[in-house]
Amino acid sequence: MGARKRVREAILQVYERRLARALEGADTPTHVGIIIDGNRRWARAIGFDDPNAGHRRGADRIADFLGWCDEAGVSVVTLFLLSTDNLSRPEPELTPLLRIIEGVAEDLAGPDRRWQLRAVGALELLPAETVAVLKQAEEDTRDRPGASVNLAVGYGGRREIADAVRSLLAEHAARGTTLDELVDVLDVDHIAEHLYTRGQPDPDLVIRTSGEQRLSGFLLWQTAHAEFYFTDVYWPDFRRVDFLRALRDYAARHRRFGS
Repeated sequence: MGARKRVREAILQVYERRLARALEGADTPTHVGIIIDGNRRWARAIGFDDPNAGHRRGADRIADFLGWCDEAGVSVVTLFLLSTDNLSRPEPELTPLLRIIEGVAEDLAGPDRRWQLRAVGALELLPAETVAVLKQAEEDTRDRPGASVNLAVGYGGRREIADAVRSLLAEHAARGTTLDELVDVLDVDHIAEHLYTRGQPDPDLVIRTSGEQRLSGFLLWQTAHAEFYFTDVYWPDFRRVDFLRALRDYAARHRRFGS
């Protein structure tokens, strides 16, 4: 490591420690959602011919991120790993990406991990082998004491809402509820009870890396009152200091919840 790089690293460490101290006692999000973006662009910028090099590097960053969330006291994390739109990619692109995601699930479910994993998305659209890995990760981590971690794979916000309404209608049809009776009582809570994230608090903070400033269908229902933080950093380069900056930005906002 050159002298200039060592100086930059030392300055960054000092800045990171100051950020962490400044956040002591600050308002911390209970649920953080993150749109992991920029893996392919990172790979191109570095000079890799294989874009999956970026996905693999990004996969290695996930456990670090969850550790930072643990340190901050975040109890629910949702990782947007693969959208339903991504499922239309050509097979030579999609299959390696699915294998990487399977590796992420297996790593996060390892015996030295504390997190409880939940797969959220249209799992019926995924290959059977991918579903099997995700379901096994859920089973292996069911009783762990750490944060709840949602792995959004084959996820689309519009599809989630449609699936929730479909599930709601099927439930009431099984009870013998007529359509007129359902219309009289239906409210937002009934739909929320059928979302993929049912039983969990809605996200307080959503982070997106890579400079894009859109949700891309991520948790459309649940983010009605969320705060958003966009950073130009590509996901493979996302550091603890970047996460602390997002927390600082969140703590500085006055959340009015529509008032």
